[in-house]
Amino acid sequence: MLIYAHRGASADFPELTLAAYEGAVAQGADGFECDVRLTKDEVPVLWHNATMLERAGNPGLIAEMTYQEVSRAYPQILTLDQFLAFAVKSKKGVLIETKHLVISGNRIEEVVVETIASTKGIEKIDVAVMSFSWFAIEKMKRLDPRIPTTFLMHKNTPWFQAKISSAASIGPGINEIREEPIRAERIKKLNKSLNVWTVDESADIKLCQKLGVDILITNKPSHAREVLRYP
Repeated sequence: MLIYAHRGASADFPELTLAAYEGAVAQGADGFECDVRLTKDEVPVLWHNATMLERAGNPGLIAEMTYQEVSRAYPQILTLDQFLAFAVKSKKGVLIETKHLVISGNRIEEVVVETIASTKGIEKIDVAVMSFSWFAIEKMKRLDPRIPTTFLMHKNTPWFQAKISSAASIGPGINEIREEPIRAERIKKLNKSLNVWTVDESADIKLCQKLGVDILITNKPSHAREVLRYP
């Protein structure tokens, strides 16, 4: 089971920053997870919420601000280019989540594909794109079928969407897996990989190992390694 750092080692560092991903390397993560949004001038940046309020105290929407305005409000912000360059340098795989619903529609997938293609050395690491949007996953297949995808699920996601998804992996949340472990078996029976988010508690980490989870996404990479007794 691989351990991917959720927004970096975000239990110990500001999420989605270079410090968080450097921390993830130090904590032995196998790869990185990130969220990507587009600025008004179509710069892909690592950011979770639609607004900058929670992390930067700025109520502005990422989609309505230029990259210059965003970076002025939060100087630590990473662009997708910077993130991928660091991942290549660190030899770590990446899971890139595109956020929806957004003002830019499905433009984000197009920009992500373009950015991946233009990243020097990207062929040396594993790269996959994730989304809770079934339509975004299917668009990724049309844009570049060589890029693996993960269809993310929450508790209200209809099962048929996972069943007919072109994604190579399915990504349920740990709460759903804990409540209904049989979900893991059902996903495996679809001949798809199983990526589970966001797994921080020791009991949940052990459950994921027992259920044959392929990628465990956690805020605490070092803790996960300790629980799993990885060297």
